[in-house]
Order: sequence, then structure tokens, then C-alpha cells
Amino acid sequence: MDVEAMRTFVAVAETGRFQAAADELGISQQAVSKRIATLEKHLEVTLLVRTSRGSRTSPDGQAFLPHAKKVLTAVEQAEQAVRPGSRPLRIDVLNRRIAPAQAVYRFHRSHPGMNLDAVTLSKKNAAQATHAVLDGTVDVSFRALPADRVPAGINAERLLDGPLELLVGPGHPLADAPRVRPADLAGHRIWIPGIRPGTEWAAFYQELSGAFGLSIDALGPHFGDEALMDALAESASLATLVGSGDRYVWPRTHDLRRIPLREPTPMYTHMLLSRTGDKHPVLTALRDHLRTSRPRTPDDVWSPNWTDR
Repeated sequence: MDVEAMRTFVAVAETGRFQAAADELGISQQAVSKRIATLEKHLEVTLLVRTSRGSRTSPDGQAFLPHAKKVLTAVEQAEQAVRPGSRPLRIDVLNRRIAPAQAVYRFHRSHPGMNLDAVTLSKKNAAQATHAVLDGTVDVSFRALPADRVPAGINAERLLDGPLELLVGPGHPLADAPRVRPADLAGHRIWIPGIRPGTEWAAFYQELSGAFGLSIDALGPHFGDEALMDALAESASLATLVGSGDRYVWPRTHDLRRIPLREPTPMYTHMLLSRTGDKHPVLTALRDHLRTSRPRTPDDVWSPNWTDR
């Protein structure tokens, strides 16, 4: 059934005149008559009766009118549901503690009227997250994705870099260092539990290990970030790596130390992935926010060869 013909019938029924309906819809009176005739032919009934004073609904028209209004309301609601900006922008931040989540949170605080929904596809690797963007499961994802692996239909922009820091307990030999070179970590045990094979972060740490001769392992069960903080506080040899924008909280008595890595600064690159041509206003605002708020990148940076420099 032609929705525009149904809309025209409702307009005529409510105004009582074909010309008034034509003016309301911005079409000619001839077009109104043609739409009504087509609708009546489809339904095989007479909906409107012309009179000397205009037109009125027939008994069939009176019965059809409330249903036609409901259909038009449903159509409007369906159109509104997918209109840019009418629904929340669904953003995959991977993990609520790390830099993408913190960046989106700062964006939300500075743009409180923006409608967004933050989710974590933590069990999906970069390729899987990219497909989630393509199929509409999410609108946006932050991932470390090589430029040559960005599929058609995806827009990828480097908007969020994460410098790495060393995190150690107060008894660690490097606890009081103002900064540490990655090469100085050779021989120290760096524990990053929860690294899953086949993920982009596993590839990142593997290349980092090879570049600086580091011992990075993910051995043992991962009981959560709080357990990791406890282990660091109790150990004089254990260390881990975190992003400078990652948010971790521990008891004051732990006295953990975050130490910048320099000469060079290892940089974890987050690409902002979205569907090509997506005009959601919150996505546009998020891009602008990330472009203007990103900190200056250090001159001496290390990142894997497969990242977009």
C-alpha cells in the first residue's frame, strides 16, 4: 500500500477539501485526486464522497481513517529511529579502564547533551570489532588496526595515542626513577595477565618485547586488575605496563609508582573506526573533540611497524 496515498487521504479527510490537502502536502490538486483514486482502487472501496462544500469520508473511509493514522504514526516513528542523531551513538571502548573509555568519558562530560552509549567488545579482536562496525552492532570502535587491513566501508583515523608507563610497587629497583628507558627494562619481569593470542594487543607486546629484549608474559590466571595491583605492591621484582591515559585505582597503602617511559616512548595507537559516510552528529562532535584535545606526541616515539604512523 502506498504510504503517500494514505497520507493524502488523511489530509483530505481532515481538511475536507482536495485543494486544502494539496496545499498542505505541497502537491497539485490533480496529484491528490490521482493518489486517492489509486488508494480506492487498491482497497476496492470508496473512501471519499465529493459534495458541493468539498468532500467527506464515506462509511468505509470513516472505518479506514483511524487505522491509516496509526500506520502513518508508525512510519514516522520508524523514520525517526534511524534519522542521524535520533538514537545514541554506540561506541566500543574495549575496556572501561583504558584510554578510549577515558577519552569518551571526558567527551561526554564536556558535551552533556550528546546522546551516546559506551559498550565493551573486550572479547573481540580488531578484525572482529571492525566487522561489528560494518554490520551495525556498534557505530564506532577504538582499535589498533594496520592501515592495510582496513576493509572497504570503514573509515579509520588515528586520533588517540597512548604512551606507555611502567607500574611498579615501592620495593621495585626502579620505583624511584623519574623516567625509564624501555631498554632498561631488560632483565625485569613484566607481567601483563590477560593477553589473549590473536589480538592486536598481543601482537603489540610481542613486537615491543623483540624490539627492546623485554621479558613480557601473561602466565597464570587473571583475577582482575585489583589482584594485579595487590601483587605489584607486595613484590620487589614484578612490574607491568599501562597506558598513560588508563585509569587504575589502588589503596593508598600500596604506594604504587607510575613511571614514564622515554628514549623512546612506546606508543599504543588507537584508530577510530566508523562506517564510511556515517553522519551521526555525535560522531562528528567526537572526532572534533579528539582532534582538538589530543596531547602533543613526543618527538622520540616507538610503535610497531604495522601501525599507522
